[in-house]
Amino acid sequence: MSQPEINNVLFLDIETVPLEYNYQQLSEPFKKLWDLKWQFHKDVTPEQQYAKAGIYAEFAKVVCICVGYFNGKEFRIKSFYGDDEKILLEDFKSTLEKHFSGYALCAHNGKEFDFPFMCRRMLVNGISLPEALQIQGKKPWEITHLDTMEMWKFGDYKSYTSLQLLAAIFNIPTPKDDIDGSQVAKVYYEEKNLERIKTYCAKDVVTVARLLQKMCGEQAMRDEQIVLTN
Repeated sequence: MSQPEINNVLFLDIETVPLEYNYQQLSEPFKKLWDLKWQFHKDVTPEQQYAKAGIYAEFAKVVCICVGYFNGKEFRIKSFYGDDEKILLEDFKSTLEKHFSGYALCAHNGKEFDFPFMCRRMLVNGISLPEALQIQGKKPWEITHLDTMEMWKFGDYKSYTSLQLLAAIFNIPTPKDDIDGSQVAKVYYEEKNLERIKTYCAKDVVTVARLLQKMCGEQAMRDEQIVLTN
């Protein structure tokens, strides 16, 4: 694979939760729309399928975005998080445009999840897309985003490989030592612990950066190189 200039890469990860914690809390119009989405899945009811709501931008929101970048020998991490999705998306966009123009964005499964999810939620919130996320209508080779899962596939499209699995085979510390993605909604709605979600999100960003380093034949960063900027 062609090796990216790692100092010009902005690593990121997002955490999302359903707009309503439980299926029964949906408004009647949205309950009907959710039911319609799953009408042909006869083995599992729409209410049971609601455990997946956090991955669908029409029924979910962003509660945290963490970004990381190399600055000399440091790997600096900045987090955008909160209950007001519009504010955190606006803050992320502003930072992206002011400080990371020309950077390649990198996420694990980013092309299938993180990047399109952020685009959709920005539009829902009336936020114009930053240039780095203006990907509608572009051909795949015109998009400069990096996706470590796609890079690992080497053209093989038949399987999903988790960040946790790749961390294990490359001997990188797991980012799932506290919670995983399936528990984020519970931590958000029941524990109301955004700090815990932010910490988990930041660990994913560090892991993605270390993974790209390994895939490019470099040594992975050490813990003492990591700097939290907020």
